[in-house]
Amino acid sequence: MAADRDILPDSVKPSNYAISLYDLEYGGDFSYQGTVKIALEILKTTKKIVLNSLQLKIHSAELKTEHTKTEQTVKASDISYDERFQRATFTFDDDLPIVSSAELVVKFQGTINNLMAGFYRSRYKPTVPATASVARDDEFHYMFSTQFESSDARRAFPCFDEPNLKATFDFEIEIPKDQVALSNMPMKDVRKADKSGLQIVSFDRTPVMSTYLLAWAVGDFEYVEDFTRRKYNGKSLPVRVYTTKGLKEQGRFALEVCHQIVDYFSEIFRVDYPLPKVDLIAVHEFSHGAMENWGLITYRTTAVLFDEAKSDQKYRNRVAYVVSHELAHQWFGNLVTMDWWSELWLNEGFATWVGWLAVDHLYPEWDVWAQFVTESLQTGFGLDSLRNSHPIEVPVRDALEVDQIFDHISYLKGSSVIRMLSAHLTVDTFLLGVSKYLQKHQYGNATTNDLWSALSEASGKDVNTFMDPWIRKIGFPVVTIAEEPGQISVKQSRFLLTGDVKPDEDETTWWIPLNLKTGADTSSVKLGALTTKEHTIREIDDTFYKLNADQVGFYRVNYPPPRLVKLGATRNQLSTQDKIGLVADAAALAISGEGTTTGVLSLVEGFGDETNLLVWTQIVNALGHIRSVFSEDEQVSNALKKFTLKLVTPATEQLGWDFPAGEDFLRSQLRALLIAQAGLVGHESVVSEAQKRFKLFTSGEDTSAVHPSLRSAIFRIAVTYGGPEAYEAVKEEFKTTTSLDGKEIALLALGRVQTPELAKDFIEFNFSDAVAIQDKHSGASSLAANAKTRLTQWEYIKHNWEDVVYKQLSGNMVVLERYVRLTLNKFASKEVQKDIENFFERKDNRGYDRALGVVKDTVEGNARYKERDLEVVREWLGAKGYL
Repeated sequence: MAADRDILPDSVKPSNYAISLYDLEYGGDFSYQGTVKIALEILKTTKKIVLNSLQLKIHSAELKTEHTKTEQTVKASDISYDERFQRATFTFDDDLPIVSSAELVVKFQGTINNLMAGFYRSRYKPTVPATASVARDDEFHYMFSTQFESSDARRAFPCFDEPNLKATFDFEIEIPKDQVALSNMPMKDVRKADKSGLQIVSFDRTPVMSTYLLAWAVGDFEYVEDFTRRKYNGKSLPVRVYTTKGLKEQGRFALEVCHQIVDYFSEIFRVDYPLPKVDLIAVHEFSHGAMENWGLITYRTTAVLFDEAKSDQKYRNRVAYVVSHELAHQWFGNLVTMDWWSELWLNEGFATWVGWLAVDHLYPEWDVWAQFVTESLQTGFGLDSLRNSHPIEVPVRDALEVDQIFDHISYLKGSSVIRMLSAHLTVDTFLLGVSKYLQKHQYGNATTNDLWSALSEASGKDVNTFMDPWIRKIGFPVVTIAEEPGQISVKQSRFLLTGDVKPDEDETTWWIPLNLKTGADTSSVKLGALTTKEHTIREIDDTFYKLNADQVGFYRVNYPPPRLVKLGATRNQLSTQDKIGLVADAAALAISGEGTTTGVLSLVEGFGDETNLLVWTQIVNALGHIRSVFSEDEQVSNALKKFTLKLVTPATEQLGWDFPAGEDFLRSQLRALLIAQAGLVGHESVVSEAQKRFKLFTSGEDTSAVHPSLRSAIFRIAVTYGGPEAYEAVKEEFKTTTSLDGKEIALLALGRVQTPELAKDFIEFNFSDAVAIQDKHSGASSLAANAKTRLTQWEYIKHNWEDVVYKQLSGNMVVLERYVRLTLNKFASKEVQKDIENFFERKDNRGYDRALGVVKDTVEGNARYKERDLEVVREWLGAKGYL
């Protein structure tokens, strides 16, 4: 084992797996039998072969070697398990010889589980008649698929389950003749099985790849197909979106995105897509958004399917991005893989950035970089402003630690830092460096330094020197400005949301691209970087200046209060990204105490005539957090609602309720956002209209009364003001909806209940079998965001942790970690935080301990913020006439 990680012994190395699965049980225990033949190189004399195995029953293991021209077969005399480290050890009586070619044959039994990890089953309700052999029970049908990242291939077959132990894979599976099997590569052969009605489907050998990228699926599938326009080895590649029967037409939009993006990435990476086909498949139950298995990409249904007539338009944006993100991994992650999980960000940070680059390429009218600033950048800031953050490149010891760093640092801070670097080098130069990196390391593993070397070669700059602190140090800076006539001084220091940075936490000096706009020509940007703790910038036009043009840098800016007011007054000179950044920075600095809540309220007070969706999204987010923190004070809470109502009313009334044909995508989404916001803070006519439309829709009198993109707004408003009757109607909508996004929308709306009794009913419903494991966090997070119900939910968690919460969710730690974080991080009370700490103090928190650290920092920061600013906010609201 390496000193910093728990890895397998280096005595053997795999080169190929031949996997055969058979005797699949389609009911009862959902078991299956398997044989895996692993071609090995034995590198050191040993009596033991150690590999990964989890929840498998191994029947036998034998090793075939060719030694001194004689083939020998020896059986393992002992098979033992280490459950903690998820390993099986095969012990042989005699030393195994050092040979370049050996074959380990393992026979085993596994389970097609319901944990959304390994080889698992997904339940669904069919929309058309299914083939006779489909697994089913009284209520659901089942499809089978895999999820192996990060360390769950070991749940499906014994293997050397580490990213740098790459090998090729041959796969075959026995299935009913009327079903479809898929895998990474095209189908090679179909032959009759010994049992009647069954066939064995085998697939072509894969390229060299990591175990976590292997995939297969079995079910009652159909597909829509297109082809790349670009030629690969003289032929266009087939591109397909697979679904269970009855849903394939909803894959058309993803299909259109997919074939274009495969060609786009092949062009900009200067490396052709390396496999002979691209399959996307919708999986009914899925713990993540999607998974980049090479050649067979799996997706949550709402991340790949879109119904032009019934889907909320916001899902069009989601599908385009998630499809692009996963396709980026086909090169960055699959063709070249990080050496170890500590460098997960190499996969996820890059795929996030280039995924948005691809969406911008296809849909420039969507203004996706402004969306990036208001969603990805701000969310990355949120986690990285806590003590319990971690560096982008973080030490990882074992599998339980791996799952917890699939977080906002790896994805969103990682992508934000790449965006900052690519802007500095220029996107073209950056992509040239990426191409060099891919070509040099293809079919192998690489490190962060390998990427920096390629980018340095392409740009002629020492990328490692100025990027190293961003990757290997925790946190990010705030640049504080002091003004003098004709000049400003800038000072960098670490930003913490709690506002209590200690000297030993502020030792990093970041390379900070200042990107200064100043003077009348606000489109002109002066480049230059802050590379020391403090610096003075001369020749500043006092009439206007703005740092961090277009919010490209991963840092916040703290302006003197009068300058913040001036920037708000001249906001029409700012880009959309700059407006978003101005509001977001002011809101974050208010929480830390380096700014004030009254400063934020004064700033956004003048934004009533704003017309941009993404600026409004940031304003709504900022005000939502302020209302949440001060929600326990009824007087201030009601006054903040009045403030919000006055701010959003003109724009809401101007937009109205109708969606004109051919309307701009962003404008239609703005209508949905503002109607929801106005209704939830008490706009009487909006509430009345929403309730009228809700009754027409849920009664069946007029199902067209609720536009698909207004379901979320109208359902949430209805539940907020409609009591038990509206609550039950939305619950019924959850149970009966045939819309793919309908269950998610209904769950989020149900979290708007206003009484402890309804909250408790919803929590119990959320943990019933009616709600899939993958969706339980949606309703829970909605309850947590609701000041009237978050304490009820915490009490339920405390009293039902072992028997309900942990029991249902701990089978997949990704789901449990997400649930813990989202249900507990909205409190603003030191007493509640102490209660949380006491509750978890004596428990085994492995797998979600990072979530508890995030909760601690967030709640303590909120509590400190509330104590500091409550009376100042009350005074300001009173002076403005809102009390």
